Amino acid sequence: MNPNSLNSTPSANRIHIGFFGRRNSGKSSLLNAFTGQEVAIVSAQAGTTTDPVSKAMEVKGLGPTLLIDTAGFDDEGQLGAQRVQKTEAMAQRVDVALILVAAPRLVPFKAQDLDLERQWAAKFAAQKTPVLWVISQSDSVEPEPLRENLAAFKEELGGAPLPVSLVDPQSIAALRQRVAQLNLGGQEASILGDLVSSGDCVLLVMPQDIQAPQGRLILPQVQTIRELLDRRCLVMATTFDQLPQSLKALAAPPQLIVTDSQVFDKVYKLKPAASRLTSFSVLFANYKGDLAYYLAGAEELERLTPQARILIAECCTHVPLQEDIGRVQLPRLLRQRLGEGIRLETVSGADFPEDLRPYDLIIQCGGCMFNRQHVLSRLERARQQGVPMSNYGVIIAKLKGILPFIALPH
Repeated sequence: MNPNSLNSTPSANRIHIGFFGRRNSGKSSLLNAFTGQEVAIVSAQAGTTTDPVSKAMEVKGLGPTLLIDTAGFDDEGQLGAQRVQKTEAMAQRVDVALILVAAPRLVPFKAQDLDLERQWAAKFAAQKTPVLWVISQSDSVEPEPLRENLAAFKEELGGAPLPVSLVDPQSIAALRQRVAQLNLGGQEASILGDLVSSGDCVLLVMPQDIQAPQGRLILPQVQTIRELLDRRCLVMATTFDQLPQSLKALAAPPQLIVTDSQVFDKVYKLKPAASRLTSFSVLFANYKGDLAYYLAGAEELERLTPQARILIAECCTHVPLQEDIGRVQLPRLLRQRLGEGIRLETVSGADFPEDLRPYDLIIQCGGCMFNRQHVLSRLERARQQGVPMSNYGVIIAKLKGILPFIALPH
C-alpha cells in the first residue's frame, strides 16, 4: 500500500470505530494501545476526555479507519451533560461501537450495575450499529472470578465479551482482529451500482463551481472517476460549455452521462437519445443514503403549500459564495415552484435538529463529507418522526421535470 494513501483518505471514506464507556473505563488508554501511539490524554482523574478525539489508522482487514475516543457516558453536572451530548452525537456516526466495561465492575457480577451500558447498547442496536463488548483492565482482577462472571455478562447483555489488558499485547492484537471480523461490508458499496459495465463509455460533465478550490476536483468527482477506472470503463470528462464538442468527438454516444446537478436540465436537452443520464448527487444519494426514501420525499413537493417549512442540510461548511447551490440556487427553484412565502432554513456541517417535526420536508446534500452511517442516522431520525427527506440532485431533477427520465443506480 502507498503510505500516502492512508494519510490522504478522507474521513468520510474511513470506517468509524468509536470507544464508548463510563469515565475511567480505560477508553483513552485502550485507544492509545490500539494505535500504538499517544493519541488521547490519559489520567486517573474522571472526565479527562471532554471532546471526541480521533486518529486515522489502517486496520488489517478493514483498511483506512477513524478511531474515536469519547467522553464517559456517565458524566455529571452541567458540563458533563454537554459532554454526554457530544458522545451521543458521535454515536450516531460510528460504523462500529466498542463499549468498555472495567473488569472490577464485574466481580462480583450485578446486572443492575450495567443498566447504563445496556441502554447504550440498545441505542446502537436501534441504528443497526454493531457492538463489541470489551472488558478493560482485565489484569486488575483475579483470572478465575473474571472468567466465571463473563458467562453471566454474556447471558445478560448478549455478545461475547473480550477481556483486554494494556500489559498483554496479545489481547490488544485479538481486539484488532475481532474488529476486523465484524461485518462492515456496507463500506464497500458501489457508487455507480448497475449503471455501468466493463467497456462502457461514460461522459462526466464536471462542475465549474466557484465553491470548489481552484485546481482541484471535489470529492464526488474523484471517487466516481476512481470507481469507473476500477470497473474498466472508458472515461471522458468535460465541462458544460464544452459538452457539444465532447459529444461530437465520440464515435458513438456514451452509455452514461453523469452531470453536475446544477445543469441537469440543460444536459438533458443536449444528450443523445441513446445515452442515459444521472448526476453525481443522485449517485451519492444512493451511495451514502437511502435513494428510495429520497425519491418518496421528492414526491412530497406535490403536496406542499406556500406556507411550507423546508430544511436544507449540507454536510460541508464554507462561506457562501455567489450562486451557492444550497443557499441560492435550490431556494430559488423552490420559491419558483411553491411561492415566495415558503420558509427555508439551512444548517451545515454536523448541525442537525433533534426535533424535525416542524419541517414539511428536509433536503440533504450528497453527503460526500460524511461517512454513510452519519447520513443514515439523519435519515432514520426523519423516518421515525414521519418527516419526508430528499436529496439535492433528486429534488433538482424533480423541480425541473426530468426525474422520471433519470437513470437511478441499484
